Amino acid sequence: MRIHLIAIGGSAMHNLALALQYNHHTVTGSDDEIYNPAKDRLEAKGLLPKKMGWDPARINEGIDAIILGMHARKDNPELLKAQSLGIPIFSYPAFLYEAAKTKQRVVIAGSHGKTTTTSMVLHVLKYLACDFDYLVGAIIEGFDNMVRISTADLMVLEGDEYLSSPIDLRPKIMHYQPHLAVITGIAWDHINVFPTFKGYVQQFEQFIETIQPGGKLFYYKNDKALQEILAGRSFDFDLIPYEAFPYELKDQKTYVQSEALGLVPLSIFGQHNLENLRAAFLICQELGIAEDQFFEAIQTFKGAAKRLQILAETKSAIAFQDFAHAPSKLKATVKAVKAQYPQRSLVACMELHTFSSLNKSFFPEYRNSMEQADVAVVFYSEHTLKMKKLPPFTKAEVKAAFNHPNLVVLTDKQDLRAFLKAQNWDDQNLLLMSSGTFGGSDLPALGQLIEA
Repeated sequence: MRIHLIAIGGSAMHNLALALQYNHHTVTGSDDEIYNPAKDRLEAKGLLPKKMGWDPARINEGIDAIILGMHARKDNPELLKAQSLGIPIFSYPAFLYEAAKTKQRVVIAGSHGKTTTTSMVLHVLKYLACDFDYLVGAIIEGFDNMVRISTADLMVLEGDEYLSSPIDLRPKIMHYQPHLAVITGIAWDHINVFPTFKGYVQQFEQFIETIQPGGKLFYYKNDKALQEILAGRSFDFDLIPYEAFPYELKDQKTYVQSEALGLVPLSIFGQHNLENLRAAFLICQELGIAEDQFFEAIQTFKGAAKRLQILAETKSAIAFQDFAHAPSKLKATVKAVKAQYPQRSLVACMELHTFSSLNKSFFPEYRNSMEQADVAVVFYSEHTLKMKKLPPFTKAEVKAAFNHPNLVVLTDKQDLRAFLKAQNWDDQNLLLMSSGTFGGSDLPALGQLIEA
C-alpha cells in the first residue's frame, strides 16, 4: 500500500511510519516541525520530509490511505485534499485496530502506569520468545520500535485516553475493543479537552463498554473512581480487582515473594510499580505464561525509558528522570524514590509543560503532590505559555498551589542548572520529572551535575 502520514513527527506516528515501512509499504509523510529522536530516526530510513510544512500537492489518487496525527488541524490543506479525493483517512488508533481486528487484543489503560505496565508485559513476552504485535508509549530496552504490526495472533496496546485525531474526537482507547483490559486507576488529566473530572471519568466508562463479551477487565481495586463506575453493575465479561504485590526492601533493593521462586529481586521499585507488576502478571497469566516464567523474566526488566530512568549515579547520589507531570504521577514518583532511599534527602524538580499543568484552574490538583521531597523545584517556560496561548501566572500563584515549605519556582533553564550545581550531593538524590525538557535543557547533563 501507499500510505501518507500527516503529522509524521509525533511519537506514535513516526514509530508507526517505521513499522509500516518495515512491512514493505510505501510510506511518505509531512509535518511543520519534527524534533529528535523522531527526526534522526525518520532520516535514517529515508522517511524525513524533504521540506517542512504542508503541501496539498503531496496528496494524489495513488495514495491508498492517510493516517492523520493529532498535531495536525482539521483545516490542514493536505487533509482537505485527501477528503476531496475520497482517500480513506484513519487516526493511528483506528488504523491499528484495522491491523488487529482478527487478533487477540490486550489493552492497558489508566491515567498513570499504563506505559510501565504495558512495558512489563512486552518484556516478559519477548524474554519468552513469544510472537506478538504491540503499541507502547516509550522505548523499552531490547525493542527497536514502539510499534510492531505483523501476522502474530496477539496485539498488546497501551491505551491512551487522549483524542484520536482532529476529525476523530473519540479517545484512542475507544477504537481497540479489547478481549483483555487493564485500568490502572483514574486521576484527572487533559483538562484542555476534558474540563471536568466527571467528563474525564466518562471516557473510561465508555471504554469499559467496548470490552468484548467473555473478556476480562483487571482494575486497581483501591481506586475510588473505578469503584464508583463498577459498583452494582453487571457486565458480559469478568471483573478482576487487583492490588500491589507485597514486597520487602533490603539494602535499597526491592524483592517480591513468588510461590515458585521464593524472594525475587527487582530492578524497579515503589508501591505504584508493584501495582503495575500485579496487573502485568495477571495479563501474562491469561496469555498462558506460568508464574515461574513470569518472575524469571521480570527480574531482567529495568523499566521503560523516562520512567525512573537513572541518568547518573555516585556512591552517595542518584539522578533519576521520569515522565511524571500530572499530580497523581508526581505524588507516586516522589513517594517511590523517598521510600527506596529513606536515608537520603531528595531534590525533586518538575516542569509545568502540558496544557493541563499550565492551566491555572488546574493548579489546586497539585496541592501536596511533592510533599515528600525535601526540596521541591517547579519549572515553567514563559515561551511555552505563549506558544500554547495560555494566560500567564505568577511564581507566587505556583508556590501557593503546591503548598511545599521548601519550594523554588524557576523559569530559566540556566537558573535551574545553577541551582542544581550549587547543591551538595552527598546523601542526596535528584529527581527530574517532565513530559518536556525543562525549557530545552540537556537532561543527562543536568543529571551529571551530581557527579561534580
